[in-house]
Amino acid sequence: MSEDAVRERAGSRPRRSRDRTGSAGGPRLQAEGGRYAPLAADALKAVHEAALEILANMGLSDAPGSVLKLVCDAGGSVSASGRLLLPPDLVDWCIAGMLREVVLCGQQAGHDLILSGARVHVGSGGAAPSIVDIETGAYRNSTLRDLYDAARLVDALEHVHFFSRSLVARDMPDPMSLEINTAFACLAGTSKHVCVSASTPLHVSSIAEMCNLVAGSPDAFTARPFLSLNVNHVVPPLRFDPDSCEVLLKAVELGIPVMVNTFGQMGASSPVTMAGCVAQTIAETLAGMVIGWLANPQARLVFGPRPMITDMRTGGMSGGSGEQAVLTAACVQMARHYGLPCSTIAGATDSKLADAQAGYEKALNVSLAAQAGCNFITQAAGMQAGLMAASFEAYVIDNDMLGSILKSLSAVEVSSDTLALDSIAEVVAGEGHFLGQPATLARMSSDFVYPQVADRRSPAEWTEAGSQDIRSVAKERARRLLASHFPVHMSVDVQAAVRQQFDIRLPEEAMRAE
Repeated sequence: MSEDAVRERAGSRPRRSRDRTGSAGGPRLQAEGGRYAPLAADALKAVHEAALEILANMGLSDAPGSVLKLVCDAGGSVSASGRLLLPPDLVDWCIAGMLREVVLCGQQAGHDLILSGARVHVGSGGAAPSIVDIETGAYRNSTLRDLYDAARLVDALEHVHFFSRSLVARDMPDPMSLEINTAFACLAGTSKHVCVSASTPLHVSSIAEMCNLVAGSPDAFTARPFLSLNVNHVVPPLRFDPDSCEVLLKAVELGIPVMVNTFGQMGASSPVTMAGCVAQTIAETLAGMVIGWLANPQARLVFGPRPMITDMRTGGMSGGSGEQAVLTAACVQMARHYGLPCSTIAGATDSKLADAQAGYEKALNVSLAAQAGCNFITQAAGMQAGLMAASFEAYVIDNDMLGSILKSLSAVEVSSDTLALDSIAEVVAGEGHFLGQPATLARMSSDFVYPQVADRRSPAEWTEAGSQDIRSVAKERARRLLASHFPVHMSVDVQAAVRQQFDIRLPEEAMRAE
């Protein structure tokens, strides 16, 4: 029954109809997971001990000199074969000292994210080289304008909490131009927290300078960091990426929050067994956390295990599988075992379209990561084809999905009020239904999350309205938002200052309605 029908039964005036493609508005759902735990207590201990053994006895190769000095000065050593070894006492000492809460801010305070405990936040991500063109449906190379458009679309979607760079601007001429323009397009496109990457310490410094301009001063940005960096410090199995390690060190020096990420593929660059994959991934991620903490004990570090499943028939990644969902949740459980703020990937569907396959793969993987209590779930919206492309209509559909997933994390409130015994007694002695009860009307807006594009009408109503499927409706909403939603949180003066200092290639006319 429709909302207006409930109000009519309750004897109140129907509210005005709402454009189905408009924003639902209202406060962001406050969600907390942690109820799903695929690892038993003894398994948690065994995985931790295995990770410590890997770090102490196998170690990691290719550590740059700065990392060797940090770790060896703190009690680490180098093996005869040149691998950096981290003894258990050192690792445990560092874990004990790491921050248990990291706050990632938005440019507007309403978008601040508190990463601690089992609090769950969901957002975009992916660094895809392609986009599914909203008009033609064809895959094409992604551009800087596509990235900006994706950011402002996410800015308008209420259940997508942050914008991690989803697309690679393939029209940029060199790495510096790419990374500076990526940061600008993301920061200008949304007032939500932004996450980007950098390939050299010099680029980290330049991104920090841009953030300082936007914030007003270095101190203002340090106090409220609205941008963080994804850093993949390891090339599995157990090999440091020297350039990324230097990026990590520069970021913590400048006070930029860091997602300390490790990507391995189970059966390819990590063991084919789930336990072995988790143990190696945890060891590799801990190595980066240790480096960051030794460099700055106040570093805002986010534990980011991101192991991926390999389809053993092809050798390709399979991010939408059931195995992926369990593997991700196990790594999240390890992060929570340490009490560390954590991040992971969930939503890397293998489907090429925003179709039923994409829906079930994303819903399964994001749900389990959320139920496990991951603080910062990236790639949860908008991605297709194993992270090879982003899709505007997928962002819109996934926003509906995320609202439902976040709502599913709610605990059931049990009290004398919610048990509603008086209401039951009144109804069974009276009208025989609860539609006219004051609590029904009062709670229909506060206790329920309503979809924006998913269809709940009767078959007859749906047919009369044109029989559109969810992709068609989502495309319409995406087009409307892209035509009308141009964020203005970054002032004209700030934009001018950034353009004066940096070679910004996003045309000003792309940042306003035609």
